[in-house]
Amino acid sequence: MATSDGWYLIGPLIAVGLVGFLGAVFWRMGLQPTAVPETAPDGLAIFGEPDDYGLLWPAAVTDEPEVADEIRRLLSDAGIRATTAIRRDGRVSVLVFSEEVEEARRLVASL
Repeated sequence: MATSDGWYLIGPLIAVGLVGFLGAVFWRMGLQPTAVPETAPDGLAIFGEPDDYGLLWPAAVTDEPEVADEIRRLLSDAGIRATTAIRRDGRVSVLVFSEEVEEARRLVASL
């Protein structure tokens, strides 16, 4: 039995209207201006802090990349995983995990 008064169109029209309304709301939310930081972090630095390397800590800082590579090899020979990162001031940091930073600093100090 077909309804002839048009009430069967109310459900789909409400659904289409609701989807259109939600689409307009989400579209408008997506076009809101967002705050852009004045300076973006460089290298491995995260969260905008220049000396924040996440789980890594600086064991040594040097002006020469060759010296940093030598320190990294020394730490690697001692079984300490290390990497290097160039800081904003142009110096090179040798980075290790936080649980190995004290031992790494002792090894570097013995050079």
